[in-house]
Order: sequence, then structure tokens, then C-alpha cells
Amino acid sequence: MPISQTHPDAGDASTRIEFSNAQAFLQKPTGWLQFYFQIGAYNLPSLGAPLYSTATEVSRLYGPVPVAYLQITPSRSFNIQAGKLPSIWGGEALFTFQNMNVERGLLWNQTNAINRGIQLNYIHRALTTSLSWNDGFYSNRWNWLSGAVNYALDSKDTLSATAAGNIGRTGYSTFATPVFQNNTSVYDLIYIRSSGPWKLQPYFQYTRLAQQTAIGADRTTTTVGAAFLASRTLGQHWALAARGEIIQNSGKVGGASLNLIYGPGSDAGSVTLTPTYQRKHAYARGEFSWVGVANAGPGDAFGPFGGNKTQMRGTIEAGVMF
Repeated sequence: MPISQTHPDAGDASTRIEFSNAQAFLQKPTGWLQFYFQIGAYNLPSLGAPLYSTATEVSRLYGPVPVAYLQITPSRSFNIQAGKLPSIWGGEALFTFQNMNVERGLLWNQTNAINRGIQLNYIHRALTTSLSWNDGFYSNRWNWLSGAVNYALDSKDTLSATAAGNIGRTGYSTFATPVFQNNTSVYDLIYIRSSGPWKLQPYFQYTRLAQQTAIGADRTTTTVGAAFLASRTLGQHWALAARGEIIQNSGKVGGASLNLIYGPGSDAGSVTLTPTYQRKHAYARGEFSWVGVANAGPGDAFGPFGGNKTQMRGTIEAGVMF
């Protein structure tokens, strides 16, 4: 997966060539005791955030087994999962091959990806619900509660509401655990429509970091964001996906609010286009993305000194899935 970008951050590179995914999947999807394992290498590029090597991400994020859980299934409508689980909230999934676009978006940067915990899932007709007790942003401290409700309005339309938050306090950071985000509450409202060649997904996100002087949060800070994702198949082998986003950090420029995106009072937007070609198990897709920032704090935007207000990226991902 080659990626080129303008205005890389200090220590980053203008061009990288990395494996986006080299993973194997082992699962037992039947019976009362089931399991699922993902094993291998991965890279998780995200808009507006620095790029890292695949080796760095595997070693400093979730290890060579990023997803691993057991599932107890006492009935068709209820199951219990325990282990390293994908997050149940947010509008985009973790790995590149699971999404319309190669890179995840600006709103995804406010959510977690993998957590260690226990999750209960219940299905009744058009309603699917999940409740999880977990360690949030992979903090190894089980003080998060997450919930999701999905309702199929009809065969084409689904409405989802998710809520998650730290019910305690986590006062430290790691590569996978940003201290401010790991102490927030996050709310998403997601609508999905699948009709013929189209898939449409608008969603709204609100995050809140309450005042906690023990972690350096001397005042309450929020972000508000909205995204619109769409994809359309174009004949037998081609498809085109697009995403647009906006997000705002509360406060005034240069004020005392905290920096959750690009400084207090900052705004950001993005546009992403991803054409895809697939033939049987093989696929290739290119991507162009643009991120623009307004009202950024000094040194909080792009480039080696954080003074550039835009960043563009181009990437190509190709591979085989079985």
C-alpha cells in the first residue's frame, strides 16, 4: 500500500509503502461455544493523523492478534462474547478492507478501535442490542460502558444509536490510549440505507470530556461532527465510494479549552474519493483525500511545525481476500 501526502508531520515521511493487511482468520461460528481470531499484520491510516509503519502499529497497538474472543451462545437470540473485541460504537470499522474508504475519517479519530472486555448481544426481530464493559481505548483498565441499539426500519433502512463513556478516570497515555479521548463520553446516531447499487450512511457524533483536573482537563471540552458516506457499484467490477466530514472543537481560538482535534475553537473538514476494481477474490482501489483546518492553534495543524492548514493524500491498496 503506497501512500503519498503533503505536509507530513515532523518525523513522518512524504511517501510510505506498507502492508495494509496481511491477516488470517480462524473461527468456529456454530455450536454453543464459538470463537474468532484475527492473526497477522495491519496498518490503520486515518485522515489528519500521522502515518506510522506497519511494524510500529502492530507492536504498539494491539499486537499480532488484534481480535480474539470466545462466544457463548445459549440461544439464537442471545450470546456473550469475551476477549479482544472490535468497538461497537462509531460509524466506521477498524481495518481498511472493512470500510468503503481505505483511510478512516476525522470522526473516527475520536473513537476507539479494539477494547478488552465482555459484551452481551441480544436480537429480537428487527432489533439488535449490545452492551459492553471494557477498557475503552485499550487502557487495560476496565472502566468503560458501551451500548448500541440497531433497528431495521425495513429491508433497506437501519437506524443505530450508540453511547459509550468512561465511568471512572484513567490518568495515563500510551500509543493506543490518548488520555483525553480515553476519558470522554461519545454518542453517535447513524442511518444506513442500502438500495440497489447504492449504500448511503450519514451520521452525527458528539463527544464530551468533563472537567477533571487530575488528568489536566481544567474545563469541559466537546467536539461535534457530522459525516456522509456513500458508495455505488458501477457495473460488474467497479465501485466508487465517497465521504465528506466536518468536526468542531469547542472553545475559542487561543482559549483555555482543551485540544481534541487541532486546538481550542478549531474546525476541520475532509473529502475522500475511493474508486475500486474487484474481480473474484482480487481487488485494487485508489484513493484521494483532502483535509482542511480552520482556526488551528499554533503548531496544531500539519507540517513539521504544525503551521500548514491543509493536507492531501493519495494511496493505492491492492490484494486478495478469501
